[in-house]
Amino acid sequence: MSSVLGITDFWTYVVGTAAIILLPGPNSLFVLSTAARRGVRAGYQAAAGVFLGDAVLMVLSAAGVASLLKAYPPIFFVVKFAGAAYLGYVGFSLLRGAWRRWRDRKDPSTPRLIDAAEPATMRNPFRRSAVISLLNPKAILFFISFFIQFVDPTYPYPALSFLLLGSILQLFSAVYLSVLIFAGTYLAMQFRQRQRLAVGVTTGIGVLFLGFSLKLATASIG
Repeated sequence: MSSVLGITDFWTYVVGTAAIILLPGPNSLFVLSTAARRGVRAGYQAAAGVFLGDAVLMVLSAAGVASLLKAYPPIFFVVKFAGAAYLGYVGFSLLRGAWRRWRDRKDPSTPRLIDAAEPATMRNPFRRSAVISLLNPKAILFFISFFIQFVDPTYPYPALSFLLLGSILQLFSAVYLSVLIFAGTYLAMQFRQRQRLAVGVTTGIGVLFLGFSLKLATASIG
């Protein structure tokens, strides 16, 4: 099997990774919602948490933890339900924040963009997004079933192969999340003038997080 720097089917990996990153997921939605509520700086703090979480998962995958999860499904199930529970918590927090924002919309003492009803999940975007990334079974499944399959087991320097694969993933992720962050700042300008829009978008994202929680709770490793 031919390979380039220990990577088999290089362009298949590139195309597949780009397609997977473009699929909506909890990481991207959290970055978008953070940027919409708190601006570019907070959006990039959330993105940095995603980069860290993905980097940790890549290192664990390269170290063989991905194979361990595949060989021992009970370990994966623990991670799966922990991730589902956390995503559900984020979803409920967003819904609660949207309700409080709607309830206080006519109170002139309540700031228009970031108010006292801001969910606790938004107050430390770096830490929250890192936890979401680490506990996201969708990401773990990516590294178990897709990421590691492109490394040639006969290549003498597999660390170099994993580094190149990870760099490609992080580059695509950085470009995509940057687009979402600046889209979020546009939404933020709209939120300043339209409380109903802010409540509606926050509610929608909260519902999506609950959907992710249910979907991941029923995900299988095979």
